[in-house]
Amino acid sequence: MASFSSIGIGLGGNVDVNALIKASVDAVKLPLTKTGGLQQQAALTNSKVSAFGQFKSLVSTLADAAGKLTSVTGWNGAKATSSSADTVSASAVGGAAATSFQVEVQSLATAQSSMSAPLQPPKQPVGAGTLKLEVGSWAGEPRTFTKGSADAVSIEVGVTDTLADIAGKINGTKAGVTATILSDASGERLLLRSTGTGEAVGYQLSVQDADGDDGDAIGLSRLVQGMSTEYAKNANATVNGVPVSSATNAFADTVAGVTFTANKVTAEPVTITVSKDTSAVRKNIEDFVAAYNAVNSALNAATKYDKQTQTAALLQGDSTVVALQNTLRSALQEVTASGALRNLSAVGVVSAGGLGGGNVAPDGSLELDATRFNKAMEDPDAVKTFFRGADGGRVQDGFAGKFKAMTDKLLASDGFFATKTKTYESALKLNAKEVERVLDRADRMEKSLKERYTALDTKMASLNALNAYIAQQVTTWNNMKG
Repeated sequence: MASFSSIGIGLGGNVDVNALIKASVDAVKLPLTKTGGLQQQAALTNSKVSAFGQFKSLVSTLADAAGKLTSVTGWNGAKATSSSADTVSASAVGGAAATSFQVEVQSLATAQSSMSAPLQPPKQPVGAGTLKLEVGSWAGEPRTFTKGSADAVSIEVGVTDTLADIAGKINGTKAGVTATILSDASGERLLLRSTGTGEAVGYQLSVQDADGDDGDAIGLSRLVQGMSTEYAKNANATVNGVPVSSATNAFADTVAGVTFTANKVTAEPVTITVSKDTSAVRKNIEDFVAAYNAVNSALNAATKYDKQTQTAALLQGDSTVVALQNTLRSALQEVTASGALRNLSAVGVVSAGGLGGGNVAPDGSLELDATRFNKAMEDPDAVKTFFRGADGGRVQDGFAGKFKAMTDKLLASDGFFATKTKTYESALKLNAKEVERVLDRADRMEKSLKERYTALDTKMASLNALNAYIAQQVTTWNNMKG
């Protein structure tokens, strides 16, 4: 392609043809670049897609919060308290029956531990051979070992392996036993300990010494000969005088729905009390209020109009956003058909800012009035009925059930958000096609103009050459004439 930086075409000097072509192409692209053009339209639509994506996420969180208020688990909260939590701590799962019992701890659960005789000199090879580590349980007097279901682990010890090398190999097997080294004035000792507690979690270490004698306390057999062992023990306690035992210090299956953990041997009985826990109910209601306020705040921000700056937010005047906000606000006014409590304000969910009995503040936000909530919770079954309907009835009869159904409809595959997404996707596809059409037209014009200017440049070059030749001939003729 010829350069169009300067060609002489009789227009009074150099002509910037590139600028002329660009101006023509830019004129064709004006539907893309002008204010309110296709590029701005696409950016605006994408911003709206992002905004509705945020709304959808917030409504999903709100739906989850309403769902928790319909779940029976949230209404059957229980808590366990201990008269001496540093000695015996306790916890309860939802649905645990209210009760009280006394615990006395006679012993805590321990792990099996072993210590070899001291080896001298330290940091020297112990002796070659094979160690066999088996996990199982010890019982009876004298103690007898019963191997568990796990396969025995063989540990090969080389002639240059030190006690530290052996400890590392034992730890590397991950067989449920840890090893470390104790050094004192008498030498080095191998310390072993099971990773779990309780009588069923023990181990046995045996040796095959390379010298052929496993009992001579020379070479590798020194690790086993003279080894002292503290056998694992279960935790032992009584509940209301009845003996109970656990492999760990946690007694999870002794009292239904309750786990108590022995931290110390008791000097006197510890009383565990299980009672109904309303804190979970309050938290679930607070989470619902927070989730609703988050949605409402986002909708307010997207539709506001600033009178001082005379600027409108992204979705100011968008009827679908207003409809979404009205749908949510209308759902707050839902009145249950039965039960002692009929509306949100009766359970303490009121308009933010202390505006009395209404459910919606000027900005649409809510808050939980502690005084009203505590008053309502004097009859927790009535609060439960308000949110999730009467026992044996339909959850959808309660406020939370109705609210959850409304949000599920908004979030459905054919619901509000899905429809809005399809609308924006269609708009973006049409925009992309129009952009492609404009760019194609601009490309064709640019190509055509370059071809025409190239032809003109070639023609002008030929004419300029002819002009120079004629001028030369005239000069020559005049010189000959003179």
